[in-house]
Amino acid sequence: MSGSTGRPLGRRTFVLAGAAAAGTAALTGPLATTASAASFGWSDDGSNYVVDTGASLVFKVSKTNGDLTSLVYKGTEYQGYGGKNSHVESGLGTSTVTIAQSGTTILVSVAYGTLRHYYAARSGENNVYLWTNKADSSVTATRYIVRVKAGLFLNDEPDSYTYAPTVIESADVFEKSDGQTRAKHYSKLRVMDYDYIGWTTGSVGLWIVRSNHEKASGGPFYRSLLRHQSADGGGLYEILYYGENQTESERYGLQGPYVIALTDGGAPSSSLYAGTLTTSWADSLGISGYVAASGRGRVAGVGITGRDTAYAYTVGLANSAAQYWGSARSSDGYFSIAGVLPGTYTLTVFKGELAVYTTSVSVSAGATSTLNTIAVPSSNDPSNASAIWRINNWDGTPGGFKNADLMTYAHPSDVRAASWTGNVVIGSGTETSAFPCYLWKDVNSGIIVYFKLTAAQAAAAHTLRIGVTTAYANGRPQVVVNDTWTSAVPSPPTQPSTRSLTVGSYRGNNYTFTYSVPASAWLTDTSAYNTLKIYVASGSGTTSFLSAGTSVDAIDLLA
Repeated sequence: MSGSTGRPLGRRTFVLAGAAAAGTAALTGPLATTASAASFGWSDDGSNYVVDTGASLVFKVSKTNGDLTSLVYKGTEYQGYGGKNSHVESGLGTSTVTIAQSGTTILVSVAYGTLRHYYAARSGENNVYLWTNKADSSVTATRYIVRVKAGLFLNDEPDSYTYAPTVIESADVFEKSDGQTRAKHYSKLRVMDYDYIGWTTGSVGLWIVRSNHEKASGGPFYRSLLRHQSADGGGLYEILYYGENQTESERYGLQGPYVIALTDGGAPSSSLYAGTLTTSWADSLGISGYVAASGRGRVAGVGITGRDTAYAYTVGLANSAAQYWGSARSSDGYFSIAGVLPGTYTLTVFKGELAVYTTSVSVSAGATSTLNTIAVPSSNDPSNASAIWRINNWDGTPGGFKNADLMTYAHPSDVRAASWTGNVVIGSGTETSAFPCYLWKDVNSGIIVYFKLTAAQAAAAHTLRIGVTTAYANGRPQVVVNDTWTSAVPSPPTQPSTRSLTVGSYRGNNYTFTYSVPASAWLTDTSAYNTLKIYVASGSGTTSFLSAGTSVDAIDLLA
């Protein structure tokens, strides 16, 4: 995915995921030259271990608690704001911190209870490699945050609230004077969409290159805060586990490496990306939980049939210990997922973000588990069912509905959002674009869909389906047909219990509600419009956009 913001890079702009501007970047990956590494080494200033990479980067790690206390690139200090350092979570407290050099690698090790954290430097590179091993729940460790001094990378982007002083929700969502909203949650990106995040001035780039997230949770479509910028300074995140709108239990074990990379303004080298990074140099460093490439396997699939070629397909692997994913080739569905820890995994094929096939696969160290062609049954894709009418197509997302794209980087109250109310007429040609992506009990409950039926259609019972992707406060749809037939209030499916719709995420658990509408509910006049009213039922939630709500995938009336 391109890292471009859609306009030329200015002096104080930023770059998101992808490889934009890579042509201007100095080589900063594992293949970087060591010709300038004459000063490579470390020292002890009494309070910190001071590591000189021998390139243009010098960083310090506290001997007391393992904080990153200094990050100096080409003579400029970038670390710290508000008197805070860069660290795991909000800081670990008193820890055992040690340092060792092995040839062209320096490793700083931090031990805090059962948690282990590591910083590594390679001779001649402007990178800091990090690993974090959370062994159990005794230690809180959900992120690593690089805190960056104020004024170095100013911007006014969705995840910045420098210019948005008015708080509108939970002390972390803000509104500017022009009505646009800002929050650290508004990254726009799913995990699979980005390789790195950060900022550039055009002459200096500061980035975090994400890890493969094998010990994270939520899968390839998970959305989380990645970066923020405020008057106090900026923050770059590697999320180790984030509970907001989370669909999976926390996984434990070693996560990394993720990389703090400094460049001459361009993108970090693609050799640092999770899909291409090799770390054989770390095999013998003694990092707790580290598994070398030789101890991992691969899963490959010959192809996938039964696909809707209008959609991208993703293949995911998951068990309680690890998660992985890869894209299926558009031409034939071939896929390959490497670097997989040994074990048995549930393999899921996703059309867009909708699971349409699952199986089990076992992975062994040093081996490839090859799967024959996967045939997705027609019945597994709800889009294949014959329908009298359908609003949107089934892909596990609200994409295509009104305001859907905006909601990944703005609050529903944002001035740019189209009205959340308004009814829909089947046959108008605007059914999908006019239907709101989210429904709330206190905002637009009772939205009406108008449609006509033929005499034969009106003489029969039909199944109505409403697919959702997540819900807030147990919001779920209850329907009324022609003000004469009312469905039962359905039981709420399992969904995350935290905020979702207001913090840039529609990703929860896909679920389909079905309603058996009797023939007696339909109008017999074929020239008259039937009405379908969709209400949000729930006794939970508060008011407005924090009332009970749900995100919609598709709605259809089956033939």
